[in-house]
Amino acid sequence: MSWKCDFCPQRIFTTKTSYTNHIKQCLKSVDSFEELSLEVIMIDSLESENLLNNENNFESIHKNSNEDEGEGENEDEDNDSYNAEVEEESLTSDISHSSVSFFENMELSNSELENYSFNNYASDYNNICEEAEPIEFPNNAYADLMALVTNYNLSNEATNAVIHFFNEHFNLPLSSLPKNAKKGCELMEKMKIPTLTSKKHKILTHNNIDYYLFYHPVLNCIKNILSISDISQNFTLRFENFKYKGEKAYSEQYIGNWWKNTEASLPHGSNLLSIILYSDATTTDTLGKSSLHPIYISIGNISTKRRNKSDAKQLLGYLPILKAKDKSEKKSKDFKKLVRLTFHNSMKFLLDPLFAEKGIDLEVDNKTFWFFPRILTIICDWPEAATFSLVYKSTNSNFPCHFCLISKTLLADTDLSDVTFRNNENMQEYFYNNAGQDVSLENIPNYFWSLPSINVYSATVPDRMHHLDLGLFHYQIEFTQALLQKQDSSLVNKIDNRLSKIPRFQKFQMFTNGLQSISRMTAKEYRILMKVMVFVVDNLYKENENNVENFVENKKLSEVYAKWNKMYMMSRSEIFTESDLENFRKDTFEWAKLFVEIFKPYSRSKLKFPKFHLWIYHIFESIRQFGIINGYTTETYESLHKDFVKIPYRMSNKKNVEDQIMKTLKRQDIINVINKKQKKKKPTKLLNFSSKLFETKLTEANIYFCEKMNDPNINNNIIKGFNQFLECFDDFLDNILEVKNIKECDIIIYAISMDSNESFDYQSDEGLCYGKILLMAKIEIEEKPPLNLALVQCGVI
Repeated sequence: MSWKCDFCPQRIFTTKTSYTNHIKQCLKSVDSFEELSLEVIMIDSLESENLLNNENNFESIHKNSNEDEGEGENEDEDNDSYNAEVEEESLTSDISHSSVSFFENMELSNSELENYSFNNYASDYNNICEEAEPIEFPNNAYADLMALVTNYNLSNEATNAVIHFFNEHFNLPLSSLPKNAKKGCELMEKMKIPTLTSKKHKILTHNNIDYYLFYHPVLNCIKNILSISDISQNFTLRFENFKYKGEKAYSEQYIGNWWKNTEASLPHGSNLLSIILYSDATTTDTLGKSSLHPIYISIGNISTKRRNKSDAKQLLGYLPILKAKDKSEKKSKDFKKLVRLTFHNSMKFLLDPLFAEKGIDLEVDNKTFWFFPRILTIICDWPEAATFSLVYKSTNSNFPCHFCLISKTLLADTDLSDVTFRNNENMQEYFYNNAGQDVSLENIPNYFWSLPSINVYSATVPDRMHHLDLGLFHYQIEFTQALLQKQDSSLVNKIDNRLSKIPRFQKFQMFTNGLQSISRMTAKEYRILMKVMVFVVDNLYKENENNVENFVENKKLSEVYAKWNKMYMMSRSEIFTESDLENFRKDTFEWAKLFVEIFKPYSRSKLKFPKFHLWIYHIFESIRQFGIINGYTTETYESLHKDFVKIPYRMSNKKNVEDQIMKTLKRQDIINVINKKQKKKKPTKLLNFSSKLFETKLTEANIYFCEKMNDPNINNNIIKGFNQFLECFDDFLDNILEVKNIKECDIIIYAISMDSNESFDYQSDEGLCYGKILLMAKIEIEEKPPLNLALVQCGVI
């Protein structure tokens, strides 16, 4: 196998590398690129075949790939070298697209041939280098490789190995793949899709370090969500006055009182676009040495069930995390003030584009609507809520609740009757009168005071996962251990032993070490533990044999777990009527009173937990205002950290992490957009009729069926069909066709042939699946043409 140059007929090359190098020089001397036509000529020669067999044609490519991979970690790359490599890559791609054999091997469509002729592609690639606006990948193989790399998070080393394998084992004159992983990623970074644009904005400089906000424009995030067809088609535009069992009821966000009041404040003819924010700083590695602060956005006009899927949420950005130069600065008031001020300046920069005076126009289901965006809820843990509301972030502050002005000494009180709630007006009054410290308010103006239709203190709703799963239930387990240790130290081991002996069960976490690893448990593991703890502590001990002070009867200990489960199950309801809310409140306070009675002696703070107070006093009004708890829990948001923080961080070189993560996410979005465009509607699979089994006349059907039912070789499913056939067929004629008089018809019963995968979905006999009634019937009606029917009922049980 050899390669011959069209412009230098006397030149024949026995290796791909030498041929490529020659073409680079040869093309420079060609005046007209429009007449360029390269043809690869295959020369069968024993001598040339021997030369090719003894030579690794892609050795230099593999060598260069490894070299470039090492260069990827060097941020100060030489520009001239880079331009030369781009030029070489452009030339290689140009030649690839003009080669007839290449098109045959890659099976490119006609549209791709038109889009990537030599001249057009050369022009496009120049634009890539100069204007950074490529439209798509050079070819299908290139695109598929980058999709593989992106979807499976392949490292540069693994990607280069794949490229080398492809080049070594496929006899193409020039590789259709990128030179190496770095080149493929660089091409994707230059692609510009308007709604996938990521940016960075300098927020401040502190200790000679520039801090940037890495973000996606908020309107682009909203448009990306609305571009999903099933979301756009089922997008709620108006408040719904919902009643259930004759009572006012609360379910979706657009049924809550906040929506009703906010919608009434908007100009006539406009629509409310409710914004949901989720913020949570998280560690990037198992040691917790570094962290990122992502913030996400979703839309309350989407039903809760649909919004809880990951694609209904968008990453808004990564907030800057300031670093103190030493421990002294970290503890200083000025530094803490700077951290909070930076947070609110970042939120202002991110959200201001939403609040145009005249609203915004958005396309929903191919129609344009006039919207006024308003922030519905802010989902976060208690420390994050303190940052949004600018309340002192300390449980020891005088007024640690961001909902109300309750003293810290009353946080464990379950009999409060008069509570003063925080709102924008009374907090601004304290702030501008220099009395913010009297209500544990930071001396910083709150950005959310300036936004319409949001009380930031109630919008930061209690989160079930952090307040219950990881919060109060965790405390309940810890206090149970302390209680048992005091009453009889052997009881703790007894609990561990009971947990370890629970047999394996589907979706059940095994606790082989008992409660020893409680500090490392996830919210999911706590929810599993809730299901069994009431049984684990039941009949654990009997009498106060050791004369322990403040002895707790085993019955009470079991009861507190039973009441917890009742309250927790109620919190997951999909609908709350006013009666349900009252029952929920009653169940919650019954648990709370027993919790305080049993465990208060074992708490160093005497149960002065803000989360305890927030849950038992403020969750019910949150349901009335913003809908069911399932609509604003962090359970579905926490999983986003894996895709937007953990995995991209592991793929980075741990330098300029946010910038690298944004590039990784952009590549993922590009692949998703391409896949969405190429995705074809899956055709409906039709059943194949085969194996005619029986044939009879309608007038003889009853006798025929009786005879066949006594045949021992007949499948039980068919016998069941015979029993129901005549009754169902009569009903079909009377109610569907409304036909009374029929001369005669033929009945033919078939089996259905199915493939091996499909047959598992139905009951079958040796791969053939039968229906209760499976027939072809010819019905003759007077003065009407014959009617041929197929009546099928699949999946006999």
